[in-house]
Amino acid sequence: MATGWGSLLQDEQQLEELARQAVDRALAEGVLLRTSQAPSSSHVVSYAPFTLFPSPVPSALLEQAYAVQADFNLLVDAVSQNAVFLEQTLSSTIKRDSFTARLFDIHKQVLKEGIAQTVFLGLNRSDYMFQCNPDGTTALKQIEINTISASFGGLASRTPAVHRHVLSVLGKTKEAAKILSNNPSKGLAMGIAKAWELYGSANAQVLLIAQEKERNIFDQRAIENELLARNIHVIRRRFEDVSEKGSLDQDRRLFMDGQEVAVVYFRDGYMPGHYSLQNWEARLLLERSCAVKCPDIATQLAGTKKVQQELSRAGVLESLLPGQPEAVARLRATFAGLYSLDLGEEGDQAITKAIAAPSCFVLKPQREGGGNNLYGEEMVQALERLRDSEERASYILMEKIEPEPFRNCLLRPGSPARVIQCISELGIFGVYVREGKTLVMNKHVGHLLRTKAIEHADGGVAAGVAVLDNPYPV
Repeated sequence: MATGWGSLLQDEQQLEELARQAVDRALAEGVLLRTSQAPSSSHVVSYAPFTLFPSPVPSALLEQAYAVQADFNLLVDAVSQNAVFLEQTLSSTIKRDSFTARLFDIHKQVLKEGIAQTVFLGLNRSDYMFQCNPDGTTALKQIEINTISASFGGLASRTPAVHRHVLSVLGKTKEAAKILSNNPSKGLAMGIAKAWELYGSANAQVLLIAQEKERNIFDQRAIENELLARNIHVIRRRFEDVSEKGSLDQDRRLFMDGQEVAVVYFRDGYMPGHYSLQNWEARLLLERSCAVKCPDIATQLAGTKKVQQELSRAGVLESLLPGQPEAVARLRATFAGLYSLDLGEEGDQAITKAIAAPSCFVLKPQREGGGNNLYGEEMVQALERLRDSEERASYILMEKIEPEPFRNCLLRPGSPARVIQCISELGIFGVYVREGKTLVMNKHVGHLLRTKAIEHADGGVAAGVAVLDNPYPV
């Protein structure tokens, strides 16, 4: 997967000058984060880390990732509507994983009372790596699908201009033209706008559930601004605000500070640390309402690692997507090897396999947000400890994907520009809207490429490991 940056990466002086220009352009384009010192304030901001050059991505795999996104949207939606499948799949996990258990409790309460919402909105991002096979071919393999708070659609809309600028400075206008236009924030906002419209109340607002300390606010603002351009108003509130000032009327319509809410867009609530007892109560209030939740609790559960592992079992896709063999084939082609660690023979075999060849596997808990997976010696120690414990059911085992490394220069505030060996992860944003049983929107709306040094096994941009990038099709 060669690109023509090889010789450019050798000249240190030129790299430093290019890095200065790239950083200035990134700041001008709004590729921004709040600082870790002041995550609640926009008085001082910095650029979000990014690569100096776009990174090579095989065109065929990029096309394949785009082509399968509508199938993943359908699959997530089908799983979220299948209460029996969710209960069976998560039965062992909820015994040992208290966070998934709390989410599942709310799911059951809502089902018992009867689901009030009639419009459903999914904004997700399916993440992949490019497996390098022994014969030199590459294959697209899914890492995970994010069904809640799928981020960086806003900043990914701003980075193509930065890489085009770098290449233009070098006189590489032909190469600059190959960088794809990309505007996920516009597509994500289009999904929210459609759900808002179907809710059918012209004065209702969109409620964005935000964290108090949010470094990635400009990513979220990009979507808010797109909505405002459509005359749809967004209010930002925390779970604590919902618990103090949120209420339901007799028809279970949601009101916040006396204003009706049509859509609740979660940019919080995907990790255990996001919830106090008060926050759990606020989440239940939101779920019980007829407002469109993005995601509703069943869709959040559909994005768990345990569900991902179960979907890879023979026959499961066919039962969830009956009469759609082409979609099933496209989906299955992206699956890496996934193994259950439930107590029993199947789980025992998976553990034995992983301990014998630790470099070939990853141990994944039911967590979002990056930085949670275990590799190598750490994984072996964890598996030895978990071997006879029911707690092992709260993890899954996944085949480790081995991409072909390449050289690039990662730019981070306060760090010198240096050329290192990297690997990339490609995310495709998907949007779907369903009214009752009718799917009224199902599309892909853009991509996100994140790149990191090969020594960093796990973690994304928000976790401080990966940096923003753009695919350079090869």
